[in-house]
Amino acid sequence: MHDMSEHVAHHAPPTSFIRKHIFSLDHKVIGKQYYGLALLAVLIGMVLSWLMRIHLGWTNYAIPGLELLSKNGAPGNVMTPEFYLQLMTMHATIMVFFVLTTAPFAAFGNYFLPIQVGAEDMPFPHFNMMSFWVTFVGFVVLVSSFFVPDGPTLGGWTQYAPLSAVGKVSGPGQGTGVVLWAISIAIFCVGQLLGSLNFITTTLDMRTRGMSMWRLPLSAWAWFITSCMGLTAFAVLMPACILLVLDHVAGTSFFVPANLVINDQMQPHSGGSTLLWQHLFWFFGHPEVYIAIVPGMGIVSHVLITNMRKPMLSHRVLVYSMGALAVLSYMVYGHHMFVSGMNPVSSLAFSFPTLIITIPSTILVLIWLGSLYGAKLRINSASLFSLGFISMFIAGGVSGFFLAQPSTDIMLHATYFVVGHFHMVMGVAAMFGIFAGTYFWFPKMFGRMMNETLGKIHFWFSFVGAYCIFMPFHYLGMAGNVRRYQAFVNDYTQGLIPLHRFITVAALCTGAAQFVFLYNLIHSRFWGEPATDNPWQATSLEWSTPTTPPPHNNFGDKLPEVFHDPYQYGVEGSAGDYVMQTSPEQIKGAVEEA
Repeated sequence: MHDMSEHVAHHAPPTSFIRKHIFSLDHKVIGKQYYGLALLAVLIGMVLSWLMRIHLGWTNYAIPGLELLSKNGAPGNVMTPEFYLQLMTMHATIMVFFVLTTAPFAAFGNYFLPIQVGAEDMPFPHFNMMSFWVTFVGFVVLVSSFFVPDGPTLGGWTQYAPLSAVGKVSGPGQGTGVVLWAISIAIFCVGQLLGSLNFITTTLDMRTRGMSMWRLPLSAWAWFITSCMGLTAFAVLMPACILLVLDHVAGTSFFVPANLVINDQMQPHSGGSTLLWQHLFWFFGHPEVYIAIVPGMGIVSHVLITNMRKPMLSHRVLVYSMGALAVLSYMVYGHHMFVSGMNPVSSLAFSFPTLIITIPSTILVLIWLGSLYGAKLRINSASLFSLGFISMFIAGGVSGFFLAQPSTDIMLHATYFVVGHFHMVMGVAAMFGIFAGTYFWFPKMFGRMMNETLGKIHFWFSFVGAYCIFMPFHYLGMAGNVRRYQAFVNDYTQGLIPLHRFITVAALCTGAAQFVFLYNLIHSRFWGEPATDNPWQATSLEWSTPTTPPPHNNFGDKLPEVFHDPYQYGVEGSAGDYVMQTSPEQIKGAVEEA
C-alpha cells in the first residue's frame, strides 16, 4: 500500500461562501451536493410516475395543470399516448441515472469512503468537484428537453435504434429530445468516470496506517467494487451516446441499416446495425443494475452489523460475493436481448451465467439471514430499512429465474412482469438502501438525530406500499399486460383496469409517505436533537472523528492508526460491548482478517 496521504498537497480550508458551499473541494460537501441532487431528481421522478399512474387508472381524466407541462402533449389537461411515453422515458432516466446511481454511490461514497479508510480527502479533489458539476450539468440538459418544441424523447431509458437514431421522421419526440437525452447521459458518464477514478485511488492508495484491505468496512468494499464496475460500464455507454448524436446531427449510420423505410421515406443511411446499440447499451445496462444495488448491499451490511452487535458470519465471503456479482454482471447482458432474434446457442450462452449469478446473490442473502438468526437486533429506522432491503431483494430476485430462461422470457419480456422485477430489485431495494444509509449516517453528516417515530412511520408505509404497487405487476405480466401501453383497449385487458386503479392508489399513498421522510430530513437538519459523536456505538473510522460533523480534514492534525477489523462487537472484557478500530486495546481471542 502506498501512503499517498504523505504526498498529496491537501487543499486549505475554504474562506469564501462559494468555495465552501458551491465549488467546494471538500469531499464531504460534494457528498452532500450529490445527495441534494438525488433528492431533487427523486421528487421529479416521483411526480412523473404519479402522472403516469393516474393516466393508467383513469385514461381520459383531465389532470389539473398538466397542460402547463406540455400543451401539445396534454391538450385540455388530458395526456396523449405520446406524452405518456415521454413521461415514462424521463421518469426512468432520472431515477436510474440521477437517483439510484447518484445517491448510494456518489453521495454516501463521497462523504464516507475517505473517512472510512482514514484519509484526509480524495486524492484528486478538483476532479471530485468536477464530477459533481458535470453530473449536475447532465441533469440540467436532460430536464431542459421538457422545454423544446417536440418535448422529451419517448424512446424509453433504453432508446432502442433505429427509431432513436433517424430523427423526427420516426415520430414525435424523436428529434431534439433524443439529442438532448444522449448528450445528457454522455455528460453524466464523464462525471461518473471522474468519480470512479477518485474512489479507486482513494481505496488503494489513501488508506491510513494499519488499514489493510481486509480491514475495510463492507460499505467501503461496496463503493470500491462499484467504482470498478462504473469505470468499465460508463466508458462503454459514453461513446455509444456520442455515436447516437452523430447519427442525428452528422448523417452517420452507426445504428441505422441500409434501405430502411419509415413513414414511406427511404432513410439516407447505410451500413449501420440496430443491434449494435443494444450490445453497447446492455453491456452498460446490466452492470448498471449492480452499480445501483451493490452500494446498498454494503450499506445494509454495515448498518445491520452495528445494530446486531455482532459481525456477519463471514466478512470475506460477503466481499467475494459482491465481487462475483460485479464480474458476472458483464457476462449476462445478453439476456436483455433474448427477443432480438439471436442465435439459440447465444441465448443458451447468456442464460447459463444468468442462472449462475444467482449464486453469489443467494450467498449474500443466506449470510444476512444466518447472521440475523439469534441476534438481538436493535429496531430503529436504519435497521428496519435494511431488513426491508433484504425482503425486496429476495422477492424481486425470485422472478429473475423466470426471465433467465429464453423460453419464458420471450413470453414475459415486453410485459409488466419485467417492470415488477426490476422495480423491486433495482428500484425499491436500492431506495431502501439509501434510506437506511440516511437514517444511519445523518447524525454524523449534520450533527443531529432524525426523528425515529417519523422514520418508522415512513418505513411501514413505504414497505407495505411497495409490495402493493409492484407485486401485482407480476400478475399483470402473466395476464399479458404489455408494458408501455397507456390505455387498455383490448378486451382481455379490460378486466385488469381495477387492479391498475388499486396500484395507482397505492402509488399515490406510498409517494405521499415520502413527504414524511422529506419533512423529517429538513426538520431534523435544523431542529433535530443534537447527536453525540458516536450515537450508534459503532466501531468504524467515521465514528472516531474528533467532532460531529467531521472537521475539514476529517481527523484533525493527526491521521488515525487502525488496530482491528471494522466490526469488533460483543467483545468480552472491554469497557462496552465493542472496540473501535482506532483503539490499541488488545482483544482476547479476536480473529483478525488482516
